[in-house]
Amino acid sequence: MFDELVNDFRFYFDVGGYVMPPLVLATVVLWFAIGYRFAALKRGNLRSVRRIIQKHPEGLDYPPRGVIEKAIEQGLKIARSHHGDLRRLLDDAFWPIERDVKRFHKLIMTIVAVAPLMGLLGTVVGMIETFDSLGDMSLFAQSGGIAGGISQALFTTQMGLAVAIPGLIVGGVLEKRAAVIRIELAQVKDILCARVHKGSPA
Repeated sequence: MFDELVNDFRFYFDVGGYVMPPLVLATVVLWFAIGYRFAALKRGNLRSVRRIIQKHPEGLDYPPRGVIEKAIEQGLKIARSHHGDLRRLLDDAFWPIERDVKRFHKLIMTIVAVAPLMGLLGTVVGMIETFDSLGDMSLFAQSGGIAGGISQALFTTQMGLAVAIPGLIVGGVLEKRAAVIRIELAQVKDILCARVHKGSPA
C-alpha cells in the first residue's frame, strides 16, 4: 500500500511538472500556519471579559486555558502591583499575545493568493508543451504529446485551486476570530485601567 502511495505521488509530480514541488511546499506551509493560528486563537472561558474579571478579581484560580484567560491573568497581576502608567504596562505585557494573534495571517493570505497563479503557470507550461507537440508533429510519434500537455495544464490548475480555496475559507474564519480576540484584549485593558482608577471592581 505504501508503495502504491509513493507511485501515485510520483505520478502526480510527473504530471504536474516543475510547478508541483512549490505547490506541495505551499500546501504544507499553509496548513502548518493554519494549525498554529487555530491553536494560538483558543479563547478559553466562554464568558465575557467583564464577567471573568468580576468573578476572579484577584486572579484566576485555575491555569489559563486560552489567550483571553492568559491576558486577564497577566493583567490582574500587573494591576495589583503596578507602579506608573498602567495602560503602558498592559500594552507592553500584551504585546507578545497580540503578536501571536496576528502571526502567520499574512503568510496564509499570501499563499492563498499565489497558489492559483502557480497553477496558472502550470497551465501555461502545459499549453506550451501541447503546441510544441503539434508544431513538430511529435504528436503522432509520442502518445503523450497533446494529452500529456493538457493533463499537466488541468492538473496544476486544479491543484492551485485546491490549495487556495480551503485556505481562503479557513483563513477567513480564523481572522474573524482573531479580530474578536483583539477587541477583547482591548476590553481587558480598559476594564483593568477603570478598576484601578475607581479603586473598585468593574
